[in-house]
Amino acid sequence: MVEAGPATFEHPEVEGRGRAELEELQDRRLRSLGARLSADPSWVAHFATFGMKPEQLSRETLSRVGTLEKTALRERYPFPFLTVPMDDVARFCATSGTTGLPVMFGYTFKDVRELIPYQMARLLNAAGVRRGERVYQGYGYGLWVGGVVMDWGLAGYGCTNFGIGPGRADAVVQWLRDHEYTVCTMSPLWLMTLVNTAKAQGIDPKRDWKLRLGLFGGQSVSAAFRDELEAEMPDGFIAQNIYGSTESAGPNHGISCPWSHDSDQMHLINEDTILTEILNPVTLEPVAPGETGEIVFTTLSRQASPVVRWRTRDLVRLADDPYGCGCGRRSLPLIGRIIGRSDDMLKVRGSMVFPSQIEDCIASMDATVNEAWQIYIDREDRILEEIVIAVERKNDAAQHADNIRDALERTIRARLGIRVKVEVHPEGTLPRYEAKAVRVLVRK
Repeated sequence: MVEAGPATFEHPEVEGRGRAELEELQDRRLRSLGARLSADPSWVAHFATFGMKPEQLSRETLSRVGTLEKTALRERYPFPFLTVPMDDVARFCATSGTTGLPVMFGYTFKDVRELIPYQMARLLNAAGVRRGERVYQGYGYGLWVGGVVMDWGLAGYGCTNFGIGPGRADAVVQWLRDHEYTVCTMSPLWLMTLVNTAKAQGIDPKRDWKLRLGLFGGQSVSAAFRDELEAEMPDGFIAQNIYGSTESAGPNHGISCPWSHDSDQMHLINEDTILTEILNPVTLEPVAPGETGEIVFTTLSRQASPVVRWRTRDLVRLADDPYGCGCGRRSLPLIGRIIGRSDDMLKVRGSMVFPSQIEDCIASMDATVNEAWQIYIDREDRILEEIVIAVERKNDAAQHADNIRDALERTIRARLGIRVKVEVHPEGTLPRYEAKAVRVLVRK
């Protein structure tokens, strides 16, 4: 249970607004965005496919705008919808997960110096990061968006950043002790790997590390896994969920706060610069509070590479009371953790199954290693007669592997209504991931 004190807003002129006021601001920025896009031939052509002009863009007309899909990016490889001259671009990051070569999304110098620090300062403050803290930055670098944008955000916010990225576990577990980092940003699976590496070296994370707060993204994990991770850390440590993408411009879109942590929810924290819709993935109609939908967003203020109604394929549950968080951010709605992707769904004997549901079942068992599991399927189209779940048995587990197998098969059948085969492997057998975990593999 996280105890939260009085909330402080980084941008009270936005975070303290009512929802109606915020929507008026969004409308003004949509109209400004439309005027900007009307000067770009690729955007004019895109809007023409659904009978509109960019200058018609507003909150009232937004639902008429066709959603933006990966195919539109691939068709405009390598710099889709750049909208600014190349000499205005300070940096590129690349999309992940597309077939073929990734496409590049740019940042102007103004994006780097003003927009990203503005967005990230609000996010860091909402999560509970304090200025001047020592931060182990463990997201990846290169063309991946996570590490570089977090660096820009931490610099603008005034933290001392140790931008190590993932890897070098043997050194990092000692630096966590010797450098006395109090905040970390990384994949939750990577931190659990560090915990196990530290213990192998005789370092006790609970006693020897000073971490009090972590910002975790890259993949969604169950609440049970988050609780297990917090239990390994120094007393009072809080694991906050963070959400973003290359198309939104980084890990800048969602964050849990001390008030939403226990309910496993995140604020859409930058709604003044990233307008978000939660839509039924089939009908593309808005979902009601308490319902599950797909995140679709429009970047209102990004100069280079803006997107309009980008389909993330990420599925979330809109909170029962989206504007009722105890922190007082009444205009920044709450969503649950990412359930899965609409294109990651498996159909097993007619039942829809998401990898996150399998993870919840695995995490409910004390004898399994929560960060190490796979789903094996035998065909690409994901319409299946059978799936195989591979898990690891903890070395110190009292249960025999056969008992773990039988118990997990029963749990999955009871919760999800499907029969699966479970393979139980020794601890350390299955892959570990420093960033995004690949959970579903085709095995013929």
